[in-house]
Amino acid sequence: MQTVNQLPQEQRQRCEVWTRVMGYHRPVSAFNLGKQSEHRERMHFNEQPTQRQSA
Repeated sequence: MQTVNQLPQEQRQRCEVWTRVMGYHRPVSAFNLGKQSEHRERMHFNEQPTQRQSA
């Protein structure tokens, strides 16, 4: 079993999240409320590499 270490609340700091929008990067905190809400609802996935078929 793996243990997760967490910092006490007073030692934590906010992390600024940036995302790519229309070809350039912007901090999510600069988005309007509607775009921030849309960003929170995004679904993330990990694309798996395809298996090569030998002929």
